[in-house]
Amino acid sequence: MNPLTTSAFDLPDRLSAKADPALISGDEQHFAAIAECLKESIAELTERLDAARKAPGGLGREAMDRDTEVHRLTARLRTLRRFGLDLCLGHMVVADGSEPVYVGRLGLTDSTGRRLLLDWRSPAAEPFFGATHANPMGLASRRRYRWTDGRISDYWDEVFTSDGFAGHAALDDQSAFIASLGSNRSSRMRDVLGTIQADQDAIIRAGSRGTLVVDGGPGTGKTVVALHRSAYLLYSDPRLGHRRGGVLFVGPHRPYLEYVSDVLPSLGEEGVQTCILRDLVAEGAAAAVESDPDVAALKSSADLVKAIEKAVRFYEDPPAKGMTVTTHWSDIPLSADDWAVAFDAAEPGTPHNEAREQVWEELLTILMDKHEGDAPTALLRKSLLQNRVLLTAFNRAWPLLEATDLVGDLWTVPAYLRMCAPWLDRDDVQKLQRAEAQAWTVSDLPFLDAARQRLGDPESARRERRHKAVLAAQRERMTQVVDNLIEAVATSGDDGDEGIGLVKMLRGEDAQVSLVDEAELTTVDPDLLAGPFAHVVVDEAQELTDAEWQMLLLRCPSRSFTIVGDRAQARHGFTESWQERLERIGLNRIDVASLSINYRTPEEVMAEAEPVIRAALPDANVPTSIRSSGIPVVHGPASDLTSVLDTWLDAHDDGIACVIGDPTFRATSRVRSLTPELSKGLEFDLVVLVDPEKFGEGIEGAVDHYVAMTRATQQLVVLTS
Repeated sequence: MNPLTTSAFDLPDRLSAKADPALISGDEQHFAAIAECLKESIAELTERLDAARKAPGGLGREAMDRDTEVHRLTARLRTLRRFGLDLCLGHMVVADGSEPVYVGRLGLTDSTGRRLLLDWRSPAAEPFFGATHANPMGLASRRRYRWTDGRISDYWDEVFTSDGFAGHAALDDQSAFIASLGSNRSSRMRDVLGTIQADQDAIIRAGSRGTLVVDGGPGTGKTVVALHRSAYLLYSDPRLGHRRGGVLFVGPHRPYLEYVSDVLPSLGEEGVQTCILRDLVAEGAAAAVESDPDVAALKSSADLVKAIEKAVRFYEDPPAKGMTVTTHWSDIPLSADDWAVAFDAAEPGTPHNEAREQVWEELLTILMDKHEGDAPTALLRKSLLQNRVLLTAFNRAWPLLEATDLVGDLWTVPAYLRMCAPWLDRDDVQKLQRAEAQAWTVSDLPFLDAARQRLGDPESARRERRHKAVLAAQRERMTQVVDNLIEAVATSGDDGDEGIGLVKMLRGEDAQVSLVDEAELTTVDPDLLAGPFAHVVVDEAQELTDAEWQMLLLRCPSRSFTIVGDRAQARHGFTESWQERLERIGLNRIDVASLSINYRTPEEVMAEAEPVIRAALPDANVPTSIRSSGIPVVHGPASDLTSVLDTWLDAHDDGIACVIGDPTFRATSRVRSLTPELSKGLEFDLVVLVDPEKFGEGIEGAVDHYVAMTRATQQLVVLTS
């Protein structure tokens, strides 16, 4: 489409009044300028990206800068090509009567320096989202667009002053947002940036220092806030840039991540790492759910996770007895005090397996200093490196450790567990024991993670040692080559200083480094989820145990968190306040922001869902729905499932439904099949619950029932056997 000859507006006949040139001609002119600028920007970015990719890779920081620039240009180019004119969300008119300011997903400036689009995350764009009649924030009016297939299918005006009425066709303050709530869903979260509300925007733009809790019931837009806040903070807060750690976004389960996967790229941000807790540990993918609730409760303790430190320390005690190390030249005494000095050489905070090399080097230094004789230093060191008695003693004193072995020992060696967690009574120790050491469960993941962080990767330590050995061997070969060249020059009869000088230059350190054959050195891809991250966003955070929180605290030393959740949706109960829970697990500077308006769930559904949760949690924070679908909740027999779905599919050409509670139902392209737990955080046009009374008992059953009911955006059907 060329906006210079084709209108950017494609309004249906029922909205023909909105197509009046007096209302939209200013927009049309601005869109023409945007289209021209987009064409030029895409051409320029393509050229710059090609040049950046062809540029020499360089080394170190130079290579990193090049890769960062390629990533930045690629991301912006992808966004410009993806959206086109619908980068524009709308415009606002300031009360002083100046020209409209257009707000977009990205900022856009033409070749003359004229600002065509203001980035939605910039401070100047805040009134577009935050202005209300109670606080107009200096605006006279605001217009928001609805885009369909790259053209405007509707728009809405909001007026905040008596001077702002002229030239506006639609003055229903909430129509833009209300109309979007009833639109059909799909398998991906729909784009809601253009209709962010003032209460949500205030939380999105809050500062990143400390911990911000976003508390709200179903349908209040918590996930929307979490995702948009991630993009906003990366843009606005220089302390959170990619080189400073970036942002980690943690969701509750895999279907949730798939559902929201398109949101951050649509906001122009591709640098946020997303995961579920299972992804943080290699064993997470295959881990089973802990079958014994008593064991799960014991493993939920942060104190038990901290026992990992004592478990590792057990392998860092220096030998209590000395020994004698025999070399070709002398016998060198190595006392218990010498062992203690070597062990103290490990720098604080260095993972066990990496500190091992520091201890080893100190041990060699002590032995070489104590050697009496005239043995060449290089030969003495080589002799010590190959001394089997010394190596055996050292490997026993400070062994390389695997996290899986360490944690497995806790669950299979009672004496070891009692030593590491002396506060456990005998019954608790026995409950935690199991026959198969490495039959991993989800409850084990915090322990595996803590052990891996504390130990470091043993393979990394082995690679480092091999790396040093390869470099030493290459340099030794290079030294021999240089010696041979010098000898050849000297015996050739050519006494010229220039020839010998050039050969001797090869002995220089720079030359030795440049002549290293990197093909002999092993490399490994970095763990992108290892951290540290500058900020962590956690959705459905009410489900995390104290032990699981430790996994996230390890990855965020700054303690900068956005925590999103609803205490009433905690499957295992949440009797404390957010403040109490978070202070207990190690967070501080905690602020709580509440969302109380249910934008998603119709009144008809909430009228039936509220008693379900209040029966188990009388003080549950149930939000207030602001819209009605006009469709009552339907109850019927489970045998009606097929007919209910067929009737709905026949009546709706698009949209998506979900069957919750029937594991035998096979999903289709437009009908999902989920458990109550895996439906959390998702939304569907039609939700069909099958035998909700079988979801469970007590708080867990009530929460699952409540969560499943409130996934519906239009219609809820409850079927029972």
